[in-house]
Amino acid sequence: MVLTLLLLGAVYVGFVAIFLAAGAGATLMLVIIGGMVLAQLFLSDKIALAAMGAKEVSPEQAPGLHALIERLCIQADLPKPKVAVADIQVPNAFALGRSQKKATVCATTGIMNLLSPAELEGVMAHELAHVKNRDVLIMTIASFFASVAAMITQFGFLFGGGMGGDDEEGPGFLVVLLVSLAVYVISFFLMLALSRYREFSADRGAALVTGRPSALSSALMKISDQMNRVPQQDLRAAGEMNAFFIVPTGVKGALQTIFATHPPMEKRIERLGELERQLQLGARA
Repeated sequence: MVLTLLLLGAVYVGFVAIFLAAGAGATLMLVIIGGMVLAQLFLSDKIALAAMGAKEVSPEQAPGLHALIERLCIQADLPKPKVAVADIQVPNAFALGRSQKKATVCATTGIMNLLSPAELEGVMAHELAHVKNRDVLIMTIASFFASVAAMITQFGFLFGGGMGGDDEEGPGFLVVLLVSLAVYVISFFLMLALSRYREFSADRGAALVTGRPSALSSALMKISDQMNRVPQQDLRAAGEMNAFFIVPTGVKGALQTIFATHPPMEKRIERLGELERQLQLGARA
């Protein structure tokens, strides 16, 4: 994860240097993009919850879920987040929020009906690990220059080379356009790699907090299996939240795996199995 972040940072530094050297007047555009990123940071949780039809629930409305999350927060040394429930049959859970104090964790009714208490504990511990690791904030920051690059590329293709018809400006803008396209592509794949590593990290964090990696493994397999039985229209409706879900809604083929935000399920199960063996050996020692 550190290596991926360093590579991502190097790409951004190179992008900014070339952008400034080309003399492109991008101050206003950067301000606009910055505003969009801030809006994403401060409003994305509310938008995502609304898109899922999720509603915040009180301890009186969902006493079991609140008690579970409160216990996990004590174990993980986290402030208790807001708790929400989405009344859909897609079995999943996700976490949102720019900081530990502004977080929301959400479970669907589908996942609460599907899993045993120990399995649900593993899933919610996974989501709280995302909160503890500040994954939403990290991914938002990581996407900033990729967003800038995407906008430059789009404007370049829409309006053409020199923007103002000046032949001398054409080559300089073409360089910016090509570099922006390269930055966007490279950043895209680096962010996917970062996203996959954050899932491994959240799995490990959940397993260590609960002390039961096998319960999370069982939950992942149940969710993945149940996903095949959910109507396709329901899966498509929830598909835009795949990056936040503990298990993505689609069954991936070889090409889709390349563009996946999550590691292959078998790899996650394998790593949890290794961690289970390590914990058992430690307990015996």
